[in-house]
Amino acid sequence: MNSLLKTAIIASIKAGKEILKIYNTDFKVEYKKDESPLTLADKNANDIIISFLNETGIPVLSEEGRSIPFEERKKWNQLWIVDPLDGTKEFVKKNDEFTVNIALIENKKPVMGVVYAPVLDELYFGEEELGAYKLNNASENIDDINKLTKRASKLPLEISKSYYGVVASRSHLTSETSAYIDEIKKKHDKVEIVSKGSSLKIVMVAEGTADIYPRFAPTSEWDTAAGHAVVLASGGRVVQAKSQDDEVVYNKEDILNPWFIVKSL
Repeated sequence: MNSLLKTAIIASIKAGKEILKIYNTDFKVEYKKDESPLTLADKNANDIIISFLNETGIPVLSEEGRSIPFEERKKWNQLWIVDPLDGTKEFVKKNDEFTVNIALIENKKPVMGVVYAPVLDELYFGEEELGAYKLNNASENIDDINKLTKRASKLPLEISKSYYGVVASRSHLTSETSAYIDEIKKKHDKVEIVSKGSSLKIVMVAEGTADIYPRFAPTSEWDTAAGHAVVLASGGRVVQAKSQDDEVVYNKEDILNPWFIVKSL
């Protein structure tokens, strides 16, 4: 297994363990300028991940270190994009569906990604040549990382389902998403809305439990980069909604993503 992928996997699981320490306490919540929540778990997980990734010599763009100017970033052909705790709202609600996201970007493309859900202890990882995988009980299997792919399940999983799965919020559908789903229903006999928190929504398409994920609402690069890499490694795509064909790219001057659609094989 690629040594950079090993580093990212170990960093994600170590960060996850730190997150769980705080998750199981009566933690305090701060709020950023955009009113999004921030906890000690975000900060501590970020410190752990950065300590691992700094050893690779590759620069890091993290949600908790987002102030790096584009004049500096635009020189980076290779970089890590990190969200130490994706789904802080899920974390605060204690619904267990939050993740650690680490992605490696080369020339604006996500070529490697790790998505780890600490409470569920589920690890999704993908690399363009290796493929994409899901590993259950991930923290129990970290000692022999070279054999992870032997213990993990290749994505997409062999799932027999009788519906066309669309990832969307069951309770907060935007008008654009509703209209898009209405068009899907014209093409498929049985359409079901499926949903999870954080970047788990993206990897549902990679694993095959969903077929498509239209996202017509704001996201940032660190929300999607790791899941995007896993989707690509599974044979899927993450395309800009406007063109329906151009892949979403990273390390842009504006770190906000365009609206996008995650598609399976």
